Amino acid sequence: EMTSSVSKGCFVFKPSAKKRRKTPTVEDYFTRGCEDTENSKLRFRNCQTLWEKMNADTELLQDELNRKILDSLLAFIRKSVSTFQRGTDDWVSRMRAHEIPTAALVLGVNVPDHDMTFQCLSDQLQQSVTPFVVSVQATECAGQSSLNHMLQRVLERLMGTSVSVDNEEEPEQCSTNVNQKRVHCSLITLCNWYKTVTKVCSYCKEVRTIMMLLCTTVKCIDVDLTISASKLRAFVITNHLPLMFVFGIATSPSTIQHMLPHSVSSLLGIELFQSLSCTQHLASVIDKVILTSQFPFKPNGKVLQVLVSIFLYHDFSVRNFIKGLQLALLEHFHSQPLSVLCCKKEAALVHATELSHRDVERLQQLPSFMRYVEEQGPQEQVELLTSVDHVKEVCQKLLKDLCKYHKNYYTTLRCLHILTASLPKYPLGKQIRELHISCLEKNVWENDEYACAMQLLRMMAKDELTSALQKCAEILKSGKTKKMRAALLQLDNLLSKFDQPDLVENAAGEDLTSPGEGLQKKTDLFQLQKTLLEMKKSRRTKKMSQFEILRDQALEFIDSLVRSHLAPPESQPLYEVCYYSSSAVLRRHLNATPRTSIQTALSNPYHYLKVNYLRAEDGTVSNAAPDICIVYKLHLECGRLINLYDWLEAYATVVSAAEGKDPDSVDFGKVDELKHARFIQAVSELEFLGFIKSTKQKTDHVSRLTWGGC
Repeated sequence: EMTSSVSKGCFVFKPSAKKRRKTPTVEDYFTRGCEDTENSKLRFRNCQTLWEKMNADTELLQDELNRKILDSLLAFIRKSVSTFQRGTDDWVSRMRAHEIPTAALVLGVNVPDHDMTFQCLSDQLQQSVTPFVVSVQATECAGQSSLNHMLQRVLERLMGTSVSVDNEEEPEQCSTNVNQKRVHCSLITLCNWYKTVTKVCSYCKEVRTIMMLLCTTVKCIDVDLTISASKLRAFVITNHLPLMFVFGIATSPSTIQHMLPHSVSSLLGIELFQSLSCTQHLASVIDKVILTSQFPFKPNGKVLQVLVSIFLYHDFSVRNFIKGLQLALLEHFHSQPLSVLCCKKEAALVHATELSHRDVERLQQLPSFMRYVEEQGPQEQVELLTSVDHVKEVCQKLLKDLCKYHKNYYTTLRCLHILTASLPKYPLGKQIRELHISCLEKNVWENDEYACAMQLLRMMAKDELTSALQKCAEILKSGKTKKMRAALLQLDNLLSKFDQPDLVENAAGEDLTSPGEGLQKKTDLFQLQKTLLEMKKSRRTKKMSQFEILRDQALEFIDSLVRSHLAPPESQPLYEVCYYSSSAVLRRHLNATPRTSIQTALSNPYHYLKVNYLRAEDGTVSNAAPDICIVYKLHLECGRLINLYDWLEAYATVVSAAEGKDPDSVDFGKVDELKHARFIQAVSELEFLGFIKSTKQKTDHVSRLTWGGC
């Protein structure tokens, strides 16, 4: 009534600030669907803090690993800059002056990590060598795009302005940016821009010196060799511009000769640079993030095996490995309510005293805690099952023991790896991650490979064994527990005995009777067999040398260390707090299986859509499902050849039932045109997905491609 008026008008009612829809945050998405909403916000903060620390450490590690190769690249570029400035004095310099300095950087096949490496290189070049750096990716210049498009990318990034390409934009689009300066895309524009920049630097001698250092190299163009040679040739033959190239190569430097014609490659002065292999990079990341007691979160053996398998058999990408580890971390904190204790030891002890009654019940239901209760006395069992305060006290003690276990475990793991990594055929694995996965699965000393490794260690010479034991002593020095310090004292005592000057490796056994002695006189067969057995026994019981005694003592020390500290984490109470074990969930998210995913979506659309009316039992599909799901289900009931008319009738029957019509009253000779069109579209989609194909045997039939298979 307040808005009624004789005249017509438009009334605007602005919504109040309270009624505005709140944009959901990352925390809202995390807490939504959590099993326990009471401590979900605390778990999210713990997860976020832990990941920020892990991510910062991995980025710092990647910078350190790339520093060596980037420093050598910068040295090569600075050397080329100085060559430009000094001019050509000798014959070699004059010959090199006609070549474009080119760095061939072998990066390996870990394609997803190349962008990060080139971005880091471009940043360092802009900071220390020249601001005129252009990075051109293969995706920007692939296919049938003309040279003008590649020039457009280069000019836009050099000049910081819009570059127009002939017939690229409509007049209407061009008119919208009248106030913005635009230049024409051509090599002449590139040369004129360079001359303009060098003239600007001539006003001041000091500025000219600095800018000449930057401008004489002018453009360092990082390109992927998948860019066609015809597009790269235009830059190469433009030799009156001081260009430099950095080529990213995946496999072999010979790729340059294969992809570029001789007329182009002969103008390049190529120098090879080898980056760190992706497997070495992965080993460093695992050592920094997983094989350390600094971070409480740990993937179990199966989860780590999934991440490593995806790395080795799919992409060789360390970035994707880290993203998979992040997903495991997020899933662990989202699905495990007791992950509130997965944090630093001091904070975990505080959270243990603040556990709710529901959390205490979850704690008591953990399999590892139940095993711990069974190992206690009757009175202690009653206390652990009835007293909440006593459970919290024991929880604090078990968390401390878990921290000590991790410190002892990783120190012992490194010692065992040092001893066995150089053995023939690597019985316990060449990489420490292989040994770590074996230790996570079961007791490593029960494996046949462990017994084989111990046998090979007994064959080591004195120098090799003492060198390996000294490396173990260095590792034990980093151990910060009492047991590791005690083990270090014991190992130092053994090493001091190895340094004795009178120690010899050869056996100093007692003199044995000569083989022919005692067999001179004639004897029967029984006596001869008895004599030979005594001689064999005497050889076995010969006196051991001092080196052999010390060697056995050292191996017994290593064996006792392994049996004491390399038990699987499942043997530790409350290991579920820190270890993520849902490898199937992780594999489903990371390891793409398109065929399986498509079949799951078609046979059970509720699995992905989560709509209640699509829920069905006994493997059936709801008649309200999407058309392609209905068509897919019906085609499974057919033979190798499917009659399209019968298929259409069955589809119309199902859809009519979904619309509430009586299927018996449907006139199949006059199927609704809309249903007919929907059916044709669903069949076309099914053919596109590769489940059926047209056949020449019968014109009104299609053939199943999955006949006799999945």
